[in-house]
Amino acid sequence: MPTSKVHPARTALPRATVSKSKSKPQAAPAKAPARKSAAAKSRSKPAESPSALIDAKIEALGDWRGEMLSRLRALIREADPDVTEEWKWQVPVWSHDGILCTGETYKKVVKMTFPKGAALADPSGLFNSSLEGNVRRAVDFREGEALDEEALKALVRTAVALNRSSAGS
Repeated sequence: MPTSKVHPARTALPRATVSKSKSKPQAAPAKAPARKSAAAKSRSKPAESPSALIDAKIEALGDWRGEMLSRLRALIREADPDVTEEWKWQVPVWSHDGILCTGETYKKVVKMTFPKGAALADPSGLFNSSLEGNVRRAVDFREGEALDEEALKALVRTAVALNRSSAGS
C-alpha cells in the first residue's frame, strides 16, 4: 500500500477542530490602549514658531557653530527680506516659493545645503560640498574660515530667482 508523504512543517502544527455546538463565540482579548504617534503628540502640544526653534538651536549650540548659524541666518534675511523660516527635519529651512537652503550643524562644520544648487550659478565658487550630485550643492563653513558675505547673499538671491521662475511655470 503506498504511503503519502506529508510535509514535516505541516505535521508539527495541531489540527484545527470545528465545533458544531451552538455556544457563543468568545470575545477577543482586550487590547492595550493605543499609544499616540509622535506626530499626534506634536499636534497636541502648542507649536513653537520656526523662528523660535531656530533661536533655541542657536542658543543650544553655544559655540562657534551657533554664531555661524546666526550669521548665515542674518545674511539670508538681508539677501531676501521676504524669506520664510521653517523647521523641518530638525534643522532650519529657509524658503521663498520653495526651499532655498537648509542650515545643518555638525561637529566640525555648519552646512548650508541648496536643494537645487546644481542649477545655480556660483561664480565665486562657494559650493565646496555635495558636488557629485546632479541636484543639490552645499557650502561647508568651518571654524575660523572667512565668510564671503556678498557672494553668499548673491547665491541666495540666485536661488530665490530660480524658485520664482519655477513657481511661475
